[in-house]
Amino acid sequence: MSNNVRVRFAPSPTGPLHIGGVRTALFNYLFAKKHNGTFVLRIEDTDQNRYVEGAEDYIVKSLEWCGFPFDEGPGLNEKFGPYRQSERKHLYKQYADQLIAEGKAYYAFDTAEQLDAHRKQHEAEGKTFIYNWHNREKGRLVNSLVLTPEETQAKIDAGEDYVIRFLSPQDETLHLKDIIRGDIKIDTNTLDDKVLFKADGMPTYHLANIVDDHLMEISHVIRGEEWLPSLALHFQLYDAFGWEAPEFAHLPLILKPTGKGKLSKRDGDKLGFPVFPLEWTDPKTNAIARGYKEDGYFPEAVVNFLAFLGWNPGTEQEIFDLESLVNAFDLNKVNKSGARFDPDKTKWFNHHYMQEQSNAELAVAFKNIQPELANIDEDYIEMVIALVKERATFVSDFWNLTSYFFVAPTNYDEKASKKAFKEGTKEILETVKGLVDGIEDVTAENLQNTIKGWITSNEIGFGKVMMPLRLALVGALQGPDVFDIMFMIGKNESIKRIDNAISVL
Repeated sequence: MSNNVRVRFAPSPTGPLHIGGVRTALFNYLFAKKHNGTFVLRIEDTDQNRYVEGAEDYIVKSLEWCGFPFDEGPGLNEKFGPYRQSERKHLYKQYADQLIAEGKAYYAFDTAEQLDAHRKQHEAEGKTFIYNWHNREKGRLVNSLVLTPEETQAKIDAGEDYVIRFLSPQDETLHLKDIIRGDIKIDTNTLDDKVLFKADGMPTYHLANIVDDHLMEISHVIRGEEWLPSLALHFQLYDAFGWEAPEFAHLPLILKPTGKGKLSKRDGDKLGFPVFPLEWTDPKTNAIARGYKEDGYFPEAVVNFLAFLGWNPGTEQEIFDLESLVNAFDLNKVNKSGARFDPDKTKWFNHHYMQEQSNAELAVAFKNIQPELANIDEDYIEMVIALVKERATFVSDFWNLTSYFFVAPTNYDEKASKKAFKEGTKEILETVKGLVDGIEDVTAENLQNTIKGWITSNEIGFGKVMMPLRLALVGALQGPDVFDIMFMIGKNESIKRIDNAISVL
């Protein structure tokens, strides 16, 4: 592989970056770093009608949060800038004009109403209207292929709206190559003459991305499967300009959890998971869409599960940090078939990375989201987290798992109470309270030895003591070792909670 590997991620700023787009960016990044190449960000904003304020900034922040920021792009190492297509529009017309001059493209003056009439007429006849070799020169369409040069120029001089269409060849077979899909054959008679330049003076994606990829010396185009139908046109454009085409790789779709259809925001809303990396507020409606960051996912977990959506290392290994992914990544191991999105698997990855976080880091994060901890010492929070960490998937889980370490229970789980509070329980708890009160050096070990020693010597069933004791301390039959809880909340608080339980018996 050449050291001149250059790949680009080229999203449109039309809203928040979908998780599928993040996966595309990740695979581009991994490929670039694997081959000591450059990861380029280009903003493809030729469709000004769909431009959304704040979307570009959201894209940049998303890449940064995920841990794979671009090497070259808007405002950074602008070797081939500018990197927004709207700022490059002066470049494209000359290339469209070049194709016109060489007879590889033509002017089309058909109005939207005329084209719509053609479509409806074809539908009425049970046919599909395609603007190509089949009808472009039959006289019913208005273009420079049927008009004289003088008539064409007169229309342009008169200010009539026109588009520039690519002249797709007739009766040819294209032999295309894709790193993931292999060899592809296309009959050119099935292709339409795509618009390259629009009436508003802006290029379409097809022309702009070909020109930009060439001028930015992109070596590999790694993009989503939805662009596969455009591959034929893009190869033809490279050929028409006499340029060497980059290598192409079209990534598989990310499918719904059911495995049927492309993953959408609606699926996330319905099943309770985000499909965007960061929270997004719609600037027009103020509607808020959930983000992985705000939902408590670690960026390492997001990157790890995204890598497995369509790629497989060929081993049993599932946990990869970014550096390991770079070393293992291979486009030849990317699948052709769609990758089913599994919300439970994403949580599994997050649980793993939760365990990788230091207790000190988690304590800070927990304190930041839980108002009740504002005046609690972080060292204490850290000790609490150490006891329950393996049960948590998100930092937000900690409060339900640990609230009793910070606030005494005010009621007792009804079902647990029926199970734990029996005849004789009041007397047992009175005795336990006295045992605890008599311990001078309060440690988890001393608490355990004292209470368990009493239980054993009096031949009492452990459940008769430990269940009501846990319920008194926690308010439910949950949590880590009872003696760890008593040690953490302290002797006086333990006695107070036992007293509260006795008072309701």
